[in-house]
Amino acid sequence: MKLINLIMILWFLMPGFHGTVAAQETEEEIYRIETRDGNFFTGTILEEDEEKIVLKTRDIGEVTIRKVNIVKKTKIDPRRLVEGEYWFDNPQATRYFWSPNGYGLKKGEGYYQNVWVLYNQASYGLTDYFSVGAGMVPLFLFGGISTPVWIIPKFSIPLSHERVNLGLGVFAGSIIGEDTGGFGIAYATSTFGSPNTNFTIGSGWGFADGQWASKPVITLSGMFRTGARGYIITENLVIPDGDDSFMLLAFGGRRIIRNSGLDFGLVIPYFSEIDTFIAIPWLGITFPF
Repeated sequence: MKLINLIMILWFLMPGFHGTVAAQETEEEIYRIETRDGNFFTGTILEEDEEKIVLKTRDIGEVTIRKVNIVKKTKIDPRRLVEGEYWFDNPQATRYFWSPNGYGLKKGEGYYQNVWVLYNQASYGLTDYFSVGAGMVPLFLFGGISTPVWIIPKFSIPLSHERVNLGLGVFAGSIIGEDTGGFGIAYATSTFGSPNTNFTIGSGWGFADGQWASKPVITLSGMFRTGARGYIITENLVIPDGDDSFMLLAFGGRRIIRNSGLDFGLVIPYFSEIDTFIAIPWLGITFPF
């Protein structure tokens, strides 16, 4: 109950938080230029010809960039500038460490996620409201061990723009090399807040070999942006186990490195019989495409 109360307090504080970081509205066209040496410049174009661009930046004034040195020039939404600083895209705004939220990929967006080398998953937006993912743990590389594979179709339903989103989906898997039925979980999530700062309440019903679980898994997760490149993430699951249940509590962060996201944290299992503290490291990376 204390965790739920904390999440509700954070939700009511969010409007004030958004107000402090909202970008100032401007009619100027703002561009972000990437050069061959790996530098980025953000500002308004003062002059442009066949050989160069003169850019007015907030921090270092006017910069002249030769076009032969430009890798990419992108017009950006002024709302991406917070107090003059460019806030990078979250490469995995539709998920926390592992569990999904109510936001979905837009048509044509996609990402590849890897966790501890073995866990591999890619997702792609077929429409603005429907995406599909697929993944595997390639255990066949280790002497022909049976290999888990899965697909994840997901619908995202916006109820209020960047305030309330619903997500409906299925994680459906099988194990190659074993004569067993499928397994997975059908889930629904409600996400409150923007893609940058939000929390999610969700539930899911597990199934295996044609049998459904008698009780749902409950998820309580949150994502809080700390700056241009950083996030704090918490992901917490209550998992039924017969007449009892156990919890997986995860806390950590996400760091945006260029266009990729590095996730790091600790996963802490908790159940009534445990008599010692256990913390399992989490390390994953996401590449958008």
